[in-house]
Amino acid sequence: MEFFVEQRREVMKHIEKYMLEKMFDFLKPVEDMWQPSDLLPDSSRDTFFSEIKELQESAKGLSYDLIAVLIGDTITEEALPTYESWLTMVEGVSKDEDNGWMKWTRYWTAEENRHGDLLNKYLYLSGRVNMRAMEVSTQYLIADGFDIGTGADPYRNFIYTSFQEMATNVSHRRVAAQAKKYGDTLLAKMCGVIAADEARHAKAYKHFISKIFEVDASEAMIAFEDMMRKKIVMPAHFLREVGLKIGQTFGHFTDAAQRLGIYTAIDYVDILKELIEDWHIESITDLNEAGEKARDYLVKLPDRLLRVAERMKNPMLEYKFSWING
Repeated sequence: MEFFVEQRREVMKHIEKYMLEKMFDFLKPVEDMWQPSDLLPDSSRDTFFSEIKELQESAKGLSYDLIAVLIGDTITEEALPTYESWLTMVEGVSKDEDNGWMKWTRYWTAEENRHGDLLNKYLYLSGRVNMRAMEVSTQYLIADGFDIGTGADPYRNFIYTSFQEMATNVSHRRVAAQAKKYGDTLLAKMCGVIAADEARHAKAYKHFISKIFEVDASEAMIAFEDMMRKKIVMPAHFLREVGLKIGQTFGHFTDAAQRLGIYTAIDYVDILKELIEDWHIESITDLNEAGEKARDYLVKLPDRLLRVAERMKNPMLEYKFSWING
């Protein structure tokens, strides 16, 4: 993947100032944030065991597919070490420990870290999950890493995170809605607060890309086109269970999400449309020839993808996950 390294570094340094000024518009002070213990049964109280019993009764009503999606989402959140180390390798991400992009990366990681902690504890207490099998999948996912097609290019990486944070927001919001439908109000609240975090993070990365478009439009457009030609892969695309090859479980996880309408091919197109609108892709001018071709490709892409998505059949096969008891 070729890009102008020095130009990227200059642009990243330029928008780093903007990021530092606006950082806490997108992230919240640590002392003001919810923590997993705010939502989970309190082990110091006499009511602890009755609260767990109530949690387990509510969790019993959740469908098999919903539990599978929730586990997949949890493992994805818990592979956070991979995402943090990946962001530190991006070109133009300064390693200044007190300021700059490393400050953003650490604070973003700190907010994201709560998600896996919360969902893991819920699943452990629910009694529905083979925790060892799930933990093996988490360890595999961190050890296997991922290849999301961005290389060290900051433009491609921030386009990816813009898309991905929007996708996780959709997924957690929809799990919350399904949990509420099944009567699990605690899980609904948990997924709702996680979804709100993801929405804030998506807003941040989208703002960073909009600043890049202001100063390096052609290269930003080419990077956006390249990511959409490759297709945005999910961070858990190497997901596997014990005894399986790398990535073999991921398709079953996404099938369950598609069946439930939690994250679908239509959602993928809707996110693309939103990014095209938010970044004003159609109205950007002053592009070089490659940038203009990239813009023309992007504005036509949603309709093409929508036609494909509408022809897709809902996957019917229900796979037996090693993660789920019974």
